Amino acid sequence: MTQLFALHSAYGLATAAAAIDAGLLGDDERVLVPFHSARVPETSRGIAADPALRSLRARFARVEDLDELLGPLHPSSWEPADADLPLLERLLTRAWNLGDGDLDLFVQSPQVAPARTLMTLLPNARITVVGDGLMTYSPMRVRMPHTVSARIVRVVHADVVPGVRPLVGSPLAATVPVPVEAFRAALEETDTGEPLPGLDDGAPTVLVLGQYLSALGLMTAQEELALQAALVDRAMEWAPRRIVFKPHPSAPPALTDALRVRARSRGVEFVEHRGGPAAELLAHRIGARAVVACFSTALPTVHALYGIPIGSSGADTVLHRLTPYENSNRIPATIVDALTRPGSLRSHPGDLQRLVDAVGYAMQPIVAGHLRERAVEVLDGLDIADRERWFAPRRLVDLGLPGAPEERMLQTLLRPAGGIGRIEELKLTAVGARRRAARAWKAIRGR
Repeated sequence: MTQLFALHSAYGLATAAAAIDAGLLGDDERVLVPFHSARVPETSRGIAADPALRSLRARFARVEDLDELLGPLHPSSWEPADADLPLLERLLTRAWNLGDGDLDLFVQSPQVAPARTLMTLLPNARITVVGDGLMTYSPMRVRMPHTVSARIVRVVHADVVPGVRPLVGSPLAATVPVPVEAFRAALEETDTGEPLPGLDDGAPTVLVLGQYLSALGLMTAQEELALQAALVDRAMEWAPRRIVFKPHPSAPPALTDALRVRARSRGVEFVEHRGGPAAELLAHRIGARAVVACFSTALPTVHALYGIPIGSSGADTVLHRLTPYENSNRIPATIVDALTRPGSLRSHPGDLQRLVDAVGYAMQPIVAGHLRERAVEVLDGLDIADRERWFAPRRLVDLGLPGAPEERMLQTLLRPAGGIGRIEELKLTAVGARRRAARAWKAIRGR
C-alpha cells in the first residue's frame, strides 16, 4: 500500500502530519506531492520550499514536487484530455514509483485541478479528502462523477469546530477528526522561534487579523477601510493596551493605516506584524487576550488550540454580499458569525451542525440533496432576523423552503425555470406550436 498526499497549504500539511502522529492513517509508505496554489507562485513560498515546514515534510518517505513536473503550466490549469488519462496514469506511476499495489490518494480542494485531475487519472485509488480550515465544512461546489465520488472513503480534518461534521466529500464518507492536541503539536513545529521584539513584554494585547476582502469582491475598498475601525472597536471589548495587527500579505498599506489611526484614537498602542509565525502561534506567543477578525479560519482554530477568546466584525456584511449564494466563503462566514455574535443561539455544537447542514443544502441543493429535511427543520425554527441573516429570500423561493416570501403573480411569471423566464417560456412554446402547425398544413396540402 502506498499513500500519495497531494497538498498545497501549510494548514493541510499540518493536518496530515497530525493525523499520522495520532496513528489515524496506518504505517504505509507515504509520498508527498506538494504544489503551489497561489495565482502567482513566484511571489510566495510553497510548502515544498518553506523551511518552517521541514519537520512536517519529514513525515513522508519522499517528496515528488508537482510544480517541477508540470512547469511552466500552473497546477490549477492542469486539465488534460480524457484520452490522455491512461497514458498519464502509467507515466506518473512510473515517475513516482507507485508500483502495482493498492493506492490511497489524499487531496485538498477536490473540486478543482490538480486534485480533481489526480482523482480522475488514478481510477483505482481510494480517496481521502484532507481538510483545509473552515472550507472543509462547505459542501462540494460541483457534483463529482460517480466513478470519483464512490471512491471518497473519508475526510480527515483538524477538529477545530468540535462536534461539527464537515460536508465536503461524499455523504457516505467517514469523517476522521484529528485530535486538537496532535494538531497543536504539529502546528507548533512550524514556529522557528524567531524573537518578537516589543511583543513579549506581557502588556494586555489583542491580535487583529486582516483578510483583504475587497480583493475578493466581498466589499468595496471604502467598506474595508471602515471594517478596520470596527475591528479595533471590537478588540477594545477586551481592554487591551496594545493592538497587534497581522495583515494579509497582499493587503495595501491603506488598510494598516486605517487600523493604526483608529487604535490611536482609542488610546492604545498599535503594532503591525508581518511574516511568521502562523496567526494561531503568534496569538499564543504574545499572550493575546483575544483574537479578532472578520471570518478567518484562525478564529475557531486559535480558540480550539489555546482557549483564547475570539471576536468578529463584518461577518454580517459578508453574508449579505456573497454572490452567488453558493460562494464557498459562505460556510466559514456563517460558522464564525454563529460562534462570535453576542447572543447567538447557534454556538452549541448540535445547533451549529444543523445550521451548517441547512446553509449547505441551500448552497448546493443537488450535491447536498440529502440535507433537505434538515434545512426544512432548521428554517421552521428560525426567527425572521436569523433567517434573513443566513438565507437569501430568493434562495428560499427557488428551493421551496419555509420562510420564503410570497410571490406576486408577475414574479411567478418572470421567475426563471430551466434558465428562462416563464413568460419567455410561454412565448417559445407558442412559437413552436405555430411552426408545427405550419409544417402540418404544408403536409396536408402536399407542399
